Amino acid sequence: MTAVEEGDLVARIEGAAGVIRLNRPKAINAVTLEMFRDIEKALDRFETDPAVALILLEGAGERGLCAGGDIRTLWESSKANGDLGTILWREEYILNARIKRFPKPYVAFMDGIVMGGGVGLSAHASHRIVTDRTRLAMPEVGLGFFPDVGGTWLLSRSPGEIGSYFGLTGQTMNGPDAIHARFADWVVPTANWPELRDALTKVSQSVTAVDVGKLINGFATGEASGPVAAKQASIDAVFGFDRMEDIIAALKRDGSEFAIATLKALSEKSPRGMVVTLKLLRLARNASSLEECLVREYRAALEVFRSDDFREGVRAAVIDKDRNPIWSPPRIEDVTPDILAPYLAEIGADELKFN
Repeated sequence: MTAVEEGDLVARIEGAAGVIRLNRPKAINAVTLEMFRDIEKALDRFETDPAVALILLEGAGERGLCAGGDIRTLWESSKANGDLGTILWREEYILNARIKRFPKPYVAFMDGIVMGGGVGLSAHASHRIVTDRTRLAMPEVGLGFFPDVGGTWLLSRSPGEIGSYFGLTGQTMNGPDAIHARFADWVVPTANWPELRDALTKVSQSVTAVDVGKLINGFATGEASGPVAAKQASIDAVFGFDRMEDIIAALKRDGSEFAIATLKALSEKSPRGMVVTLKLLRLARNASSLEECLVREYRAALEVFRSDDFREGVRAAVIDKDRNPIWSPPRIEDVTPDILAPYLAEIGADELKFN
């Protein structure tokens, strides 16, 4: 076992595996800018080291892989008219794209809580393992934001309108529903992980992506759909519109217990965030690559960083924790084309560039 990096990000070689462990268990491994940079350094080394056959991403502690990005620090920078959003999201999104195209098998162990930035580090992996404890969500609309880190690419490729539902409501997926939504590939019981992890560190240097998949499959349950998947028909019927007003109207017409619960969830979200999210999801359906979606997300994220809704959403959820955000504007119908336009505008020299 060769140590490379310690602290908030542990990167080391265990047998044939280049292990990357998010190491802030008290914060459910929330990711900082320095951690993203350390992951990049680890991938640089592991990619060129012939002794490393695969990457293994995991989180320290019992609570989850990663609860997302370090939102409090972003909030503080936004309040002070700082530039952390510009820097952090640029480096994070470039890392997300690198993970998707990484030349060696990249195995993500998506146990427990997996949200926001944690999704970006795991759901673009070549081999994505969820468990009986997985609670995966993209809850950004509740912060006056939208599902980023390539979330619009992933959600727009979920079956039917499942991605629209999860992206707009921020509801949580269990392991099987994460597979149904195409955010993951296998359910492996947490109890089976130590044995599988040990096997992954002992693969040969010549192991292929197919070989790794077969190895994981030997420990998997075969589950591929959960409770939300069972509501696919209802979700498709009410979320198949391109305007939030029409989705709300369809839910009100439906009147079922599920529709009522969904309306309540949407009523708590940022109207601006929902409109931006729906627009980005619809644009993502025609995208040719993850990178195309990340560029669009970066443009929108910089506008979010300047917005009162982001600061207010984080204040209510993370800072004061009163769960009572005052959104601006307060109603979906007040989100005008003029409000929406800056989220979709090109940003010139600061545009996101990939290697």
